[in-house]
Formats: sequence, structure tokens, C-alpha cells
Amino acid sequence: MKESPIPETTNPELNLVPAPTGPLRLLACNDPGPVTKLSLVLPTFNEARNIESMIVAVSEILERSGIPYELIVVDDNSPDGTWRLAVALCASLPRLRVIRRTHERGLATGVIRGWQASCGDVLGVIDADLQHPPDVIPSLWDRMEAGADLAVASRRLPGGGVSDWSWRRRLISRTAELIGLVILPEVIRRLSDPMSGYLLVRRDTLTGVTLKPRGYKILIEILGRGRITKISEVAYVFRERADNESKLTWRTYREYLLHLGILRFRGLS
Repeated sequence: MKESPIPETTNPELNLVPAPTGPLRLLACNDPGPVTKLSLVLPTFNEARNIESMIVAVSEILERSGIPYELIVVDDNSPDGTWRLAVALCASLPRLRVIRRTHERGLATGVIRGWQASCGDVLGVIDADLQHPPDVIPSLWDRMEAGADLAVASRRLPGGGVSDWSWRRRLISRTAELIGLVILPEVIRRLSDPMSGYLLVRRDTLTGVTLKPRGYKILIEILGRGRITKISEVAYVFRERADNESKLTWRTYREYLLHLGILRFRGLS
């Protein structure tokens, strides 16, 4: 396991942002501090191998873009010390903040907790495992600047795709989408890649909304409960993890389908 570069004489926990608690409800930001237009969350669990290079790559792209941003790592108390590695970068990257969750887990809830701790007018999420290329962020931002409520990176548009997915993984993904079209067509058919986890969304479309996500797939929760009118998509190529170990399993897609069923049969209240 990769060791943390933090000196033994420091206490990295002093640099952590407290994890929000309570209902998963977004509020307007009343922080009078520096203007932040984009709050981008990286949810993590055991990403020590990738986290430093991902944070640096995202930060460099956002700095070049000129977007006033904050980058928030939300780590689920990773045994490999992912949060420590992220905290070690805070001194050199003042727009970076880190949340370490010890009493709650899950990608979708982690994203929402990061958004609750943020102040951006636009909220976003990108995987920390290098599967989402950071150089797509400026294109997504351009769509938001053009008036979109939601900008989604899509593998289904011309120019997009997946790198080296096995037939099994392709089958799971496609089957889940087709079943989703049957269960909740008014949500799923609104965009080409409803399984995407790479997106930007306008904060005011979710303000005051209590979110109830399950598993990994936050996009359908945003579409199902948010006040989303205008959607725009940007093509991208989904990369394989360097270790070739996918976090997506039949259980992940089962949670996705259960989520669809809740939205369909229990309503959106």
C-alpha cells in the first residue's frame, strides 16, 4: 500500500472539512467568502493509487479554464489512506477541500454530502479513478454557460464510447438501460446515457429538494427529483481502470433498478 507523504509531526485531521449530516437536502449557499461558480466533488474509496494524479490533473484543467472553482474530495474513510493523500495536497492547492466520512458510505450520498458543503452555483461530480477524463470538464462547463440546467458526459453520443469493456459488462449496462426505459421511461429517455456518473448540474434546480439516492447512480435521482428543464450532453470515452478492476457489478445495477422502481411506484415525494 502506498504510504502517505504527510510528515508524522502533522495532524491531517486538522485540515479536514466536517462531513454534513442530517437529511440529504441542498440549500442555497450563504457563505460571504470568495465567489465560487463550480463545486466539483470527487467521491473516493480506496483510491490511493489514483487520487494525487487525478486531483492535480483536474486542478490544472480548471485553473487553465479560468472557472472560479472548488474541488471537494469526499472519502469514505478508505483503509488505504486516500483521504490522507488528498489532505497532503491542500497546502499547495488552496481550492481543494477534503471530507472524511466515518459514519456513512456510498458514492451517491457522498456526492450529495460534498455538494452540501459547497458554495458553487454549479455542482459537479467526476470519478477519482481516472475513468472520467478531466479534459471534458470545460466542454461541460460551456454547456452550462449556454443555459443548460444539466450537462452530462455521454458514452452514447457519436465520438463517445468505452475503451475495453468485456461483453459481460456491456450486457449488464445495456440490459439495465432497457429495463429502465420500461420502468421509468419519462426519466431514462431524456438523455442518451442515463448510467453516466460524470455531470454538472445547476444548484438552484436541486435547492430545497430532499434527495434519496441508492447505490452509485445519482443521475436518475437528479432527473427524477430535480427541477431539470434543459439538458445538454457531451461525448466522451470512458476509460478502464489501470488495475482493470471494475467497481460495477450486478449488485450495482440491481441497486440502480431498485432505485428506478422506488421513483416509479412510490412517487417522487
